[in-house]
Amino acid sequence: MTTDPPTPDTGAELLPIATPARTRAALRTLIRPDRGLALTGIGILVAATAVGLLVQPLLGRIVDIVADGRPAGDLTLPVVLLVAVAVVQGLTTTLGLTRIARLGETVLARLRERFVERALNLPADRLERAGAGDLTARVTGDVARVAEAVRSALPEMARSVLAILLTLGALALLDVRFLLAALLAVPVQLLTARWYVRRALTLYADQRVANGAQQQQLLETIGGAVTVRGHRLEEQHTERSAGRSRKAVDLTMRSVNLVLGFYGRLHIAEYIGLAAVLIAGFWLVRDGAVSIGTATAAALYFHSLFGPVNAALVLLDDAQSAAAGLARLVGVTDLAEQPEPAAGKAEAGKAAPASVPRQRIASSEAAVAVHAVSHAYGPGRPVLHEVSLTLEPGEHVALVGTSGAGKSTLARIVAGVQQPTSGTVTAPAGSVSAASGAGEHPVVLVTQEVHVFTGTLAEDLRLARPEATDADLYAALATVHALDWAEALPDGLATVVGEGGHRLDPARAQQLALARLVLSDPALAVLDEATAEAGSAGARVLERSAEAALAGRTALVVAHRLTQAVAADRVVVLEAGRVVESGPHDELRDADGPYAALWRAWSGSRTAAPHP
Repeated sequence: MTTDPPTPDTGAELLPIATPARTRAALRTLIRPDRGLALTGIGILVAATAVGLLVQPLLGRIVDIVADGRPAGDLTLPVVLLVAVAVVQGLTTTLGLTRIARLGETVLARLRERFVERALNLPADRLERAGAGDLTARVTGDVARVAEAVRSALPEMARSVLAILLTLGALALLDVRFLLAALLAVPVQLLTARWYVRRALTLYADQRVANGAQQQQLLETIGGAVTVRGHRLEEQHTERSAGRSRKAVDLTMRSVNLVLGFYGRLHIAEYIGLAAVLIAGFWLVRDGAVSIGTATAAALYFHSLFGPVNAALVLLDDAQSAAAGLARLVGVTDLAEQPEPAAGKAEAGKAAPASVPRQRIASSEAAVAVHAVSHAYGPGRPVLHEVSLTLEPGEHVALVGTSGAGKSTLARIVAGVQQPTSGTVTAPAGSVSAASGAGEHPVVLVTQEVHVFTGTLAEDLRLARPEATDADLYAALATVHALDWAEALPDGLATVVGEGGHRLDPARAQQLALARLVLSDPALAVLDEATAEAGSAGARVLERSAEAALAGRTALVVAHRLTQAVAADRVVVLEAGRVVESGPHDELRDADGPYAALWRAWSGSRTAAPHP
């Protein structure tokens, strides 16, 4: 189960947070494959701690030898045993902590892989509603906090808990009255832990939300700096950033005060327990029930508890912080496993499945068939209304319409990136979205927002086909008319591109994306304004590249320029989420309908060149 986090003043619908029970269940699932490693590590630590508990009795023995005035030679054996205990404890502790650390790193790697995998499969509209800041805060701050806990807190916590349990057992073996005296500190410690935990979990969760809102504001301000300056909004955005920063700082200071109060209460418990053990030792020695050495060992045992008890309780700080971060990570992984709510159907007051499975279709049928598809991004926000569309094998269809008509939404639904609220969508046989799960690249979506990954040009291209040879890469680049500039790079295919590397302008970055499409060789290609970022100068080049990349395959193209509609086999016009026209360019242009109006507004006095 997941819960909805508090909504920040950004207005974003934050990604959910897993409940404590669900978080624990997810943690057990992550650890289960390495149960043997966990048991071995804990077993070795138990042995190391048990060996270490021999130190106090040996020191007590030395005290008794000195108190009884025995010869100095009697000290040899206890001293030798102390050295042996130190060596054995050091070796076994190192081995046990190494295994626990390996367990933690393995589980952490598994968590990271699962988080990235699930985050990449989240519906695009869900991420848009949450905002980039929330996901960024989880993938950076929360993962870092969990990693820190795994690397430092987990081994120390395991060692501390074992030391506490075995030391209390050793006190009972000396004399059960020493154990009873030591336990007087426990109520204060338990009350302290309860007081802290009840406040910490909520506080740290709020702190994560505030950090996410702060990052979201910074991303919006920096990413839209040109627009902010253009509209003279610098002061407003600065105040928003400052306000969210102040909120984050306020929560941080509250957590500092909480930790200070936590430490103060722990010191009180230490004083109570040590005083009780010393008083018990005094009375027992006076009555002849135990020797001075035994009382010394008891005091040393309790004093040795200061470190592990404080460490275990103090580690609650890291544990609570890590638990809050883990709950946020598990919330994302669970969300990816659950279908999105059917907003459109809920709006109509009817029950409906939350997601629509994409079906396989045989090659003899239509390449894509969209039947009565509707979609809404939330109550009162319908985007598509009962849209039906068929693409025949090898057909190129251009989607046109004014901004907000639903073109990109329909394109993402056809590509399988987003599930419709209602209706059915068929896809090429073997679609990864199909029930069979077969096939590798049945559908590829290329949008105007193209990312150049950091690495060599060859590595960037091989994201589409890892086994591709250099000859395959050159052929793909040649297909999209990008071979000339690729070969002119300083190191050719070995040139590092992306952040910190050789910069590719928008047109070349888009050609790179189209080359990846060619390498993927999908049955269906969906282009969502894939030439929009090139500007007028590079538009014709990119349109030629796109045309070459789409040759021989079924394609749905969201047309940024109506020259793409001219080149398509068929044009489909969307208005307010509905198909209002469909047909060849020439036919629609002469029909004096919505498409003709768009064509006149777009072309103006220009004459569209005939498509070669």
